[in-house]
Amino acid sequence: PTVTRESARAYHAQHGIVTQSWSPIGGQSNDVLREPVVADVAKRHGRTPAQIVLRWHMELGLTAVPKSSDPARLRQNLDIFDFSLSTDEVAAISALDQGDAAGADSDAFGH
Repeated sequence: PTVTRESARAYHAQHGIVTQSWSPIGGQSNDVLREPVVADVAKRHGRTPAQIVLRWHMELGLTAVPKSSDPARLRQNLDIFDFSLSTDEVAAISALDQGDAAGADSDAFGH
């Protein structure tokens, strides 16, 4: 949610490309999980902040690739399909966007 790449996602949508989110819950720092808006939405839904962030990706039509070696965490990451976020909740989480410069350039990193 801190790097939403809205213009890239709009291009993808126009061209039938599915956007994949790597490090969807914030990578190693997980700072997004401590954001008050994420914590508030998690409390409202009785979910973990990570589940809220993963559900946010789903609400936007993104495919998320969360990583974990913990079987309990893997099950928790999959337990996001029996609830939805409101339009206002999605917008509030999307407002955490820090711009494209905050994320890694996939043309220069990770290949």
